[in-house]
Amino acid sequence: MIINDAIVKPVKGNKFPSLGPVSVMVCSQEDLRLICNLMNIREDNFSNLFMSRLYTASNANTDISIAGPLIGAPYAAMLLETLVAWGAQKIILFGWCGGVSLNVKIGDIIVPTASIIDEGTSKHYGIRSSKAMASKNVVRKIQVELIKENIKYHKGTIWSTDAIFRETPRKVKNFQKKDILAVDMEMSAFFAVGRYRSIEVGGILVVSDELATFKWRPGFREKRFKQNRKVVCEAIQSLCRVL
Repeated sequence: MIINDAIVKPVKGNKFPSLGPVSVMVCSQEDLRLICNLMNIREDNFSNLFMSRLYTASNANTDISIAGPLIGAPYAAMLLETLVAWGAQKIILFGWCGGVSLNVKIGDIIVPTASIIDEGTSKHYGIRSSKAMASKNVVRKIQVELIKENIKYHKGTIWSTDAIFRETPRKVKNFQKKDILAVDMEMSAFFAVGRYRSIEVGGILVVSDELATFKWRPGFREKRFKQNRKVVCEAIQSLCRVL
C-alpha cells in the first residue's frame, strides 16, 4: 500500500512529455546512445531530466522512453519515481556489475531476480527484509527474449551497495556463501521503489569486472564485455515491444 505522505513529490511540468507504459533506464552513456540508435531516435532529441537525458520513441505497439545515464541507488530512485509519475508502468534497468561468484566472468549477462540491500535508499520504501525482489512477470519476459535470441545468461540474486570502494574480501566471501552472483549500486533500490509504486520492474546486467578471487580484475576494455553490452541493447529493443 502506497503512503503518499511525502512533502516533496515527483511532478510533471507542462513542457515534459506524458510517457507510455514502457521505459528503460540505462546506466552507461555509451549504452544509452546505442539503444537510441537501435530505436532510430536522434541523439539531440531529448529532454533534460535531472542530470540525465530522457528520450521518447513510438512504434506500432507502444510508446517507449529511455532515460540515463545514472549511477547509485538514490539517483536511480529519483529517476524511477519521476518516470512513474509521468506515466511509465513497466521499467527495465540496464547496467554493469562486478562478478562475485566464481562462476561469473567478465562479459557474462545476469538477470537479477532479487538484490541484497546494502544501500540506504530501500529502507525508505517499506522494505522489511534484507532483499528487494524483481517483478516475476518482467523477469520471465526478459528470459523468454534472451532464450529466443539464444543468449546465455545467469539468473539469481545480486548485492547492491553504496560503497564501491568498500567491497572487502570479508564481504565478498560472505556473499559467495549465499550464492550471490554479482554486485552493483542500483538494483535493490530500483526493485524497492518499483514494489512501493506498484509497477513492474526488472533488470539486466553485464559483468564489467571480477572480485571473486579477492583481487580486482577490471574488464571494461575486454572485447566480450563490449560485445555482450551490444547484445543486451539489441535484446532490450525487442523486449520493449513485448512488455
